Amino acid sequence: MSTQADHGHQLIPRPEQTPDALRTALAVVDPGRLEEMQDTKDGAFTKAVEWQSLSPVRSWVLTWARDIEIARRPALSSRLAQAQSRLEHEDPAIAEEALRELSAVLDEAMEAVRG
Repeated sequence: MSTQADHGHQLIPRPEQTPDALRTALAVVDPGRLEEMQDTKDGAFTKAVEWQSLSPVRSWVLTWARDIEIARRPALSSRLAQAQSRLEHEDPAIAEEALRELSAVLDEAMEAVRG
């Protein structure tokens, strides 16, 4: 598996890291996850009030920015899907390589959104 950065085709430009921009982007690249996004947003805002801290909201934004980064880049999304499909392989070496690739994809996406 390649862990090189994917600088190729992108479905949409990288959205701003605001709840509205992320929601709009998700509606294009993975609309089936909109309800999940809203549920996790509600949870993050509830925790922010309870904890009197913005860290749950910041975590929510980064998590969804990362997931949208993956979804908007078909090659990166394909790498993620391939890795996920092999995570529970009966051959431990294949499952271990899949875990490394999954981690590499998540790291690459997070690095991209953090700039």
